Amino acid sequence: MGIYTIVADYNDRAVGIPFADKFYNVSTLDYNAIEHIAYKEKIDGIMTICSDKPMPIVARIGEILHLNTISYKSSILATNKGEMRKALLDKGVPIPTFYICKNYSEYLNALKKIKLPLIIKPSDNSGSRGIYLLKNEEETKRAYEYSMMQANNHTILVEEYMLGKELSVEVFVNNDYIDIMQFTDKTTTGDPHFVETGHFQPSELSPNELNNIGHIVKQAVKALEIDTGPAHVEVILTANGPKIVEVGARLGGDHITTDLVPLSTGINMVKMTIENALKQKISSYERLSAYSLIKYIIGNANNIETFLKTEKIESVISYSIHTDVSKVEINSSNDRNGYYILCNKSKEKLLSDLELIEKHL
Repeated sequence: MGIYTIVADYNDRAVGIPFADKFYNVSTLDYNAIEHIAYKEKIDGIMTICSDKPMPIVARIGEILHLNTISYKSSILATNKGEMRKALLDKGVPIPTFYICKNYSEYLNALKKIKLPLIIKPSDNSGSRGIYLLKNEEETKRAYEYSMMQANNHTILVEEYMLGKELSVEVFVNNDYIDIMQFTDKTTTGDPHFVETGHFQPSELSPNELNNIGHIVKQAVKALEIDTGPAHVEVILTANGPKIVEVGARLGGDHITTDLVPLSTGINMVKMTIENALKQKISSYERLSAYSLIKYIIGNANNIETFLKTEKIESVISYSIHTDVSKVEINSSNDRNGYYILCNKSKEKLLSDLELIEKHL
């Protein structure tokens, strides 16, 4: 694309460093440091890929330097789950019943208002960190402590536990037009922490169900004032219709938008996000029609690496295995032991190859 890139990361071994024209070893959460770099380098655009936490800094600098970002207000609505819930509720967007709690007393009071089971989670974290399904009163204190430990702003949410099909929706906003790029089905470890274990595109839900989901997704994006760039919206299709779980004003992580979307649709949302940040014309794409998925490995991953290296499986696109780690207890996405990505124009062949790999596991 012919763009001079400047990368900031607290990790001096971050994987993106070799691809950057210049690297600064500073945290993306250090506002003063990022602002200093922005002025020093006279930047034309600023963005993050799949991380929520830097979004307020991206937006603040965007406002100050008149760059193409969402507003600072919108960045708070999209990163603070309590503020997000209030904004969605105010605009009539379907969401679970919720209570915002800043201490144990407020937490206990909230528990009296909603029947078990309940979801307890931090208001400002991601990656399934701090999420706890509270199923009985004996776990009341443990759930509070577990979730509050991951709450950087010392605030947690007590929410209605929603049952139903989970999926995410990848969105791009350009000139106030909200375009749905792809629907993604997801699987998780289930309770108590609901760590994501896989994603499949396109969603297998019916056209009518997807249309209803798309409608509330657009409502949610508008409610949070996301008026430019990408959005990643998580939804549960309950017995009472779709409800919003969370909205991120950024690209979807877990290889969803970096790998699965271009594989299943031919659309490069990363490139679109870069173009948007630089106020360039957004590239147009001829949509493909293929199937893609990612599966995360839980437990011992040693056998699967040898299998994938020696077997020529048509649908396998890439994989990454952590053979030196074998975590049994999965509390967050960081505890997964690797992944493999598959893609095929034939859904039957894709699922056949997936079955072959899972049998070996």
